[in-house]
Amino acid sequence: MATANSKRLDRKKFFADPTLIGAIVILVIFLSLFILYPLAMLLVDAVSGSDGVNLSAFGRVWNLYTFRNAFTNTIVLGLIVGFGSVLLGLLFAYVDVYVRLRSRMVRGLFKVVSMLPVVSPPFVLSLSMILLFGRSGLVTRTLLGIRNNNIYGLHGIAIVQILTFFPVCYMMLTGLLKNIDPSLEEASRDMGAGRFKVFTSVTLPLLLPGLGNAFLVTFIESVADFANPMMIGGNYDTLATTIYLQVTGGTYDMPGASAMAVILLMLTLVLFLIQKYYLEKKTAQTLTGKASRARMLIEDKSVRYPLSTLCSLVSIFVVLLYVAVPFGALFKLWGRNYTLVTDHFVNMWKMDGLQAYKDSILLSLIATPITALLSMIISYLVVKKKFKLKGFIEFVSILAMAVPGTVLGIGYIRGYSAGLFHSGVMQGLYGTGTILVIVFIVRSLPTGTRSGISALRQIDKSIEESAYDMGAGSGKVFTSVTLPLIKDSFLSGLVTTFVRSITAISAIILLVTPKYLLITVRINEFAEKGENGIACAYATVLIIITYGVILLLNGILRYFDSDHKQKRLARKFERETKALYKA
Repeated sequence: MATANSKRLDRKKFFADPTLIGAIVILVIFLSLFILYPLAMLLVDAVSGSDGVNLSAFGRVWNLYTFRNAFTNTIVLGLIVGFGSVLLGLLFAYVDVYVRLRSRMVRGLFKVVSMLPVVSPPFVLSLSMILLFGRSGLVTRTLLGIRNNNIYGLHGIAIVQILTFFPVCYMMLTGLLKNIDPSLEEASRDMGAGRFKVFTSVTLPLLLPGLGNAFLVTFIESVADFANPMMIGGNYDTLATTIYLQVTGGTYDMPGASAMAVILLMLTLVLFLIQKYYLEKKTAQTLTGKASRARMLIEDKSVRYPLSTLCSLVSIFVVLLYVAVPFGALFKLWGRNYTLVTDHFVNMWKMDGLQAYKDSILLSLIATPITALLSMIISYLVVKKKFKLKGFIEFVSILAMAVPGTVLGIGYIRGYSAGLFHSGVMQGLYGTGTILVIVFIVRSLPTGTRSGISALRQIDKSIEESAYDMGAGSGKVFTSVTLPLIKDSFLSGLVTTFVRSITAISAIILLVTPKYLLITVRINEFAEKGENGIACAYATVLIIITYGVILLLNGILRYFDSDHKQKRLARKFERETKALYKA
């Protein structure tokens, strides 16, 4: 009886809060319109025919050699990249957590290198690989005299994707390694086991679910990647590039493209569900809590030297790739004339470069605060509130993580150039800046939501309940209590959203029109035409912008950080006290 009364009271409070109900309604409409509806239209296109439901499009697509070849290529590439990224991520994570490095600069270099690809445009490494190891490459042609080297194809894409995605594995595995209780490993050492035996018999079994989780995340990223296969893939077609060419090629086979997109979506969705609802839970069950005490770092030269040397070689290679980009913009003709000039930057500005940067920055700045706010609201509702649509909002908001960009782009074309909204206000979205902003929001929403959920779960509910007891509504509690407590997560979401938006290409390349020039699309266009100098000039300025924004917002985070502020005030008080004594 008491439980029934409690539920009735909670329901009464819920319906008495118009801000809460309004937020839920708006979120359900937004998520349904801009995530579920485009995907539903893809499915309708793939299974409908002149005589009703018809699955012939799937059979027709499967009989195409190009599709079967692309499907096989995608799986093979995903497996190679998944294993390679996990191994490289585990190497960096193990060195970071277990090995004592004498040089702080070396440790700092490893961390910077492992983070560089995360905050850089997704195709920069492809461009660098072409400049260094292509037919006119600095290493292959100029230094080694190899004139027919072919970096295009499976090996080129695999190297680039592994270097691009291994930081994701590094970040996931670093947290898991820190949570392993060192007493388990030390007990094995006390029984006479060597370092390698301890790793294979104790550390690795504890990490297995986490390794599987990292593998699937990377596999999904590889399968969904469009920019790198498009730039360095050559004749090695993947599903993402095949779908794009199916729409933009001469055939303009939208039903066929929709069928391909549904197959790719099913593949990534199944992997996402396994990763999200099985391996994540398995990892949490295997590694619970934090280590009971500090770990004794490995100082053995037999372990320290080989591992640090491997990390150093990878780090030097990654740095070399990034350094090649600005030099690619400064050399007159890469591979033949290495005179330093500024012609490529001048030509970039002449070829609508200013408009491309203006459009990209403006649209990204519009999408950034909206995404961060939506992420925090969704996180707040999921963690702090109980209502029937909570599961729907959480699942759909994170679902976009499993949707490849090309699939989403085709869904938007189908949904907002025809579909249910073939006329009226919604149809007017297609070809506008608004649809690009919405795509930026949808693509960045999962990252912000997961970050917000993690931050909110650390806040004691009694803090907010006291505000409710004083008569504050949900809106007031969220803005005055919850948001200030998760401001670090909110500001980090701003950084992530801006970087992801300004460097996005896979979804927007199908939606952008001549009215809007975006940097990533321009880089892709010039790279396809072989004008690598101008492509490097665009990429160089883009990297400067992204890192400038990251440094700016990190400075803001440090300024508002409470511990940092207390230290700053303490130093100020100390200075004033010394001045007073001197006086």
